[in-house]
Amino acid sequence: MPHSEIPVIETDRLILRGPSPDDYPDFEVLFRSRQSRFMGGPLNEYETWMLYAAEMGHWQIRGFGMWAITERGSDHSLGMAGGWFPAGYPEREIAWMIWPGVEGRGIALEAVTATRDYFFDQLGWDGAVSYLDPHNIRSVDLALRMGAVLDPQAPTIDSHDVVYRHRPTDPEAA
Repeated sequence: MPHSEIPVIETDRLILRGPSPDDYPDFEVLFRSRQSRFMGGPLNEYETWMLYAAEMGHWQIRGFGMWAITERGSDHSLGMAGGWFPAGYPEREIAWMIWPGVEGRGIALEAVTATRDYFFDQLGWDGAVSYLDPHNIRSVDLALRMGAVLDPQAPTIDSHDVVYRHRPTDPEAA
């Protein structure tokens, strides 16, 4: 799916657009840093490049993927949020990553909630999970704030992660 065909999601503060080569430098900084330890990093230059290529190619293979998060009025990415379902994963994942120095502004919550709602409302998903390192307190907290529930019975990716299960929001409960 070419970048121009990836849907754009807009929220009050954010525009989520397809990832582009211009976003790679920030992705590389994240995955070459200690901050990526909860996502399998730090990675070397080759591994980082391959992972970013996979992020972009995921859209072509699966028809969904990770959006670049930008603030309205700026095309500079602040992180990524969206869906992830590489070979070997037991379920579709709702995932996110925020570039170093951007945390603590509510951007991840706003972006991830918008992507979750898109998957459930527009693509008809009936559920999804987030595979999280239990030591990544910020991500666990975000999953809980989104209403995800720990599912100790769900299969994990590497036995070091925990699974938080997302459900569509109930319009009757809102």
